[in-house]
Amino acid sequence: MLQAGDADGSIAGAQYTTGDRVRTALQIIGVTPGFKTVSSFFLMVFEAAHHNPERTLLFSDCALVVNPDAEQLAEIAITSADSAKKFIEQPPQLALLSFSTDGSAKHELVDKVREATKLVRAALPDTPVDGEIQLDAAIVPEISARKFASSQTRGQANVLIFPDLNAANIGYKIAQRFGGAKAIGPILQGLKKPANDLSRGCSADDVYELIGITAQQAS
Repeated sequence: MLQAGDADGSIAGAQYTTGDRVRTALQIIGVTPGFKTVSSFFLMVFEAAHHNPERTLLFSDCALVVNPDAEQLAEIAITSADSAKKFIEQPPQLALLSFSTDGSAKHELVDKVREATKLVRAALPDTPVDGEIQLDAAIVPEISARKFASSQTRGQANVLIFPDLNAANIGYKIAQRFGGAKAIGPILQGLKKPANDLSRGCSADDVYELIGITAQQAS
């Protein structure tokens, strides 16, 4: 129905694995022209009484790409910036996360994030982009001022790009389980048309939320 233009988006996965769902979407719908990588994101909603400030952040990629190279990481960041425009009230501000901030450490893993940052800045010249940057410098203005004098986001990043699936999956679950954030996702991005995946353990609320997300992507 998506391929024929009879539907604007789809959700599935309550009885099938994520691998089955993504494979089907790639075969039938395909990737957005100009891109090679389909990725995912979570909307992390910080709205509990202890959250100061209350805000919504986008975490990517928490479900699909295990160990992206610099080019893939850049594509994930660029696609996530576009997704953020649909779901976050403020303009996207990107942080490509690392264990290093602005050259504080030397390692090939840092080099990957640094190279990806260059690619993202070239593709999105009007969007604030920081990388490589540690999490605290990305989201806390006071720490950003101390660690990263030339920061473009000034500690106000709302799109967090993790360097690999290990970090991303652990990161969103720490924010959810220890921090009390609401995690909505994973939501697929990079496909020609929205095709999202449910967990096989999904609740009625999960289905309801994903319908809303998919409709927003289709609009």
